[in-house]
Amino acid sequence: MKERTKDLDYFGSDPGAVKFGNFINYYSFHNVAERINNLHPNMFPTLTEDIYCLDIGCNTGDLTRELYILLKNLYPQCMLHILAVDIDSVLINRAQESNTERNIEYTTANVMAKSDRDSINEYLKKNGRSMFDITFCFSVSMWIHLNNGDNGLREFLEHIKTISKSIIIEPQPWKCYRQAQKRIKKTGNTFQLYDNLKIRSQVDIFIESILKEHTHIKVYESQNSSWNRKIQSYKLNIQ
Repeated sequence: MKERTKDLDYFGSDPGAVKFGNFINYYSFHNVAERINNLHPNMFPTLTEDIYCLDIGCNTGDLTRELYILLKNLYPQCMLHILAVDIDSVLINRAQESNTERNIEYTTANVMAKSDRDSINEYLKKNGRSMFDITFCFSVSMWIHLNNGDNGLREFLEHIKTISKSIIIEPQPWKCYRQAQKRIKKTGNTFQLYDNLKIRSQVDIFIESILKEHTHIKVYESQNSSWNRKIQSYKLNIQ
């Protein structure tokens, strides 16, 4: 397992003041059941063979495990496999310790790093696949945006399109960006790229425009959750 770097620690005495969204108690304030309830069957593609999924930013795996149960119910005749990744090795270690499902694999990976992308591609290759059937991105895009800028967000979205037949994504609204910056500033730190971000008021619209560009089409969007977020679903447009 990769060694945890210092910048993955929270700042000051506030466990919520984190740079990459790697909260140590995330699922205590974002209920897994409600997020699962926002996943409508129409979001998911028709699949009849073995299914390979990627869960980006899996934290301690609570949601990943519930996704596995949901998918097993949606696709009872299919063998299901999930690769769940998170930038924080401590969170991945906790996910691995509580994992009882052999078809879920947890691994430390920074999806913005080429070496880690190569490792994810190697997972596909060893399983005879070139793309994941479904990629999940729950509350991940903001942290990529804050740490990599507008171009980094665009590049991330363009990358996941190349490895995903279907994408289920939960963008964070700009209000969440302001809250993250405010919280981290109280500790004497800052997201250095925050003031230079040009994509602000309609982040979800920008994400949709990139995902729909050339390759994928939007198939579903949920209602707002209690924390004011929608879940969007896209699929590869095969003509």
